Amino acid sequence: MAEPILIAKKDAKECFLLPDKANRHGLITGATGTGKTVTLQRLGESFSRMGVPVFMADIKGDLTGISQAGGGNQKVDDRLTALGLKEGFEFAGCPVTLWDVFGEAGHPLRATVSEMGPMLLSRVLQLNDTQSAVLTLAFKIADTGGMMLLDFKDLRSLLQYVGENAEQFTVEYGNISKTTIGTIQRGLIDLESQGAEKFFGEPAVRLEDFIQTVGGKGVVNILEAHKLFLSPKLYSTFLLWLLSELFEMLPEVGDLEKPKLVFFFDEAHLLFNDTPESLVEKIEQVVRLIRSKGVGVYFVTQNPIDIPETVLGQLGNRVQHALRAFTPRDQKAVRSAAETFRQNPEINIETEITELGVGEALISTLDEKGTPTMVERVFVIPPHSHIGPVTPEQKQQLLQNSIVAGQYETPIDRESAFEMLKAKSDQASALAAQQAEQEAVANAQEEAEKAAAREERASSSGSRGDSTMGAFAKSAARAVGSNLGRQIVRGVLGSIFGGGSKRKSSWF
Repeated sequence: MAEPILIAKKDAKECFLLPDKANRHGLITGATGTGKTVTLQRLGESFSRMGVPVFMADIKGDLTGISQAGGGNQKVDDRLTALGLKEGFEFAGCPVTLWDVFGEAGHPLRATVSEMGPMLLSRVLQLNDTQSAVLTLAFKIADTGGMMLLDFKDLRSLLQYVGENAEQFTVEYGNISKTTIGTIQRGLIDLESQGAEKFFGEPAVRLEDFIQTVGGKGVVNILEAHKLFLSPKLYSTFLLWLLSELFEMLPEVGDLEKPKLVFFFDEAHLLFNDTPESLVEKIEQVVRLIRSKGVGVYFVTQNPIDIPETVLGQLGNRVQHALRAFTPRDQKAVRSAAETFRQNPEINIETEITELGVGEALISTLDEKGTPTMVERVFVIPPHSHIGPVTPEQKQQLLQNSIVAGQYETPIDRESAFEMLKAKSDQASALAAQQAEQEAVANAQEEAEKAAAREERASSSGSRGDSTMGAFAKSAARAVGSNLGRQIVRGVLGSIFGGGSKRKSSWF
């Protein structure tokens, strides 16, 4: 049985997180600057130390320090002394793999368009129901045609193909508006301008690479998200996709002694902002069922009211840092947070939430029976690792020594929808050119035949004088054999048969 994780303490009070209850998910909330990031780091390294891999997004660039041993921080030393933990507290780092959707500050993290699917893409593009339906039809057309959708140009070429052949697909799939296709295309262009095309493609990430250990410690997978966070919809949808893929990939294992993976979803409110109810239901379903796959999900956000009640009810382990109650919304958040805890008769939760200091929290976790413990006001224990970002040199060393170094850096461009549609377009263009050439030849022949017929009619209906002169011209043509003679004859014939009446009368 894995040892319980000591999260926080105060005097004789200690708050533990039981490893076999860690897959019952959790919530870390609190206002900016109250200590959420340090709590996140403490939990992440604790899971790693017991051999559990971790995935977390680093929005502020502060979490890379988890890779280095701590020490030399006076505030940390003071807190350890106050908690009576100074003696024997060993500083150490964790094995870390850095990831970056844009491939700049970490190993490239890619997925294919097909893996993302039309529902999540619709959310990223902020499409309405009609537009989402058309995008889904486009995916269906690609599947029926055996066209793989791997990268951004595959999707754009597919939509162009569907738009150009909308009438062809209307009978089978229903009305497909070219205007709607144009709207989706514009959304893709906007997404492309944000660098999203770097995310779609191959080699796609192997989810098994997130679930690895080194030297008995779980690898901490850090997503460098400070740039990705500038596109909030893409950020939150990407993490939701990752969670969904883990759900699909992992087998059912039931309750384990410790999780297979712990997933921290920072700035979780972005996941639910302007999200259709149908997608919220999907999120709730994934969160509810993924614990049976051995995955614990921990949402990190400022206010508990950012999380829908249907999801909030599934988060058994709670760490609540200070909240400010300056506005009616803040006061509502305080009341909501207070109501979600198991009451402690010694604590006025609603009052104390606003009085908590930095690094101080109200904590309730699940006991051996899966029942929430009474809330306690305690201090989060500092992490064993370094608090703050690493240096550029240390980051470069992490990349070079990573267990996935060299596996994802070089992109692959296989034959897919773009190449197939281009080949089809080239073939159609070549066939059209051939048909045009054949039609041109046929038209030329037809015109030649018509001209010959007109000449024959003109010859047969001419005057006797014209016939005499024609006979004379033919005789002259047979008599003259030089080029000069032939040019003259053509000139004479032209004058006779093509000239006007004045030229005709001049011969008499």
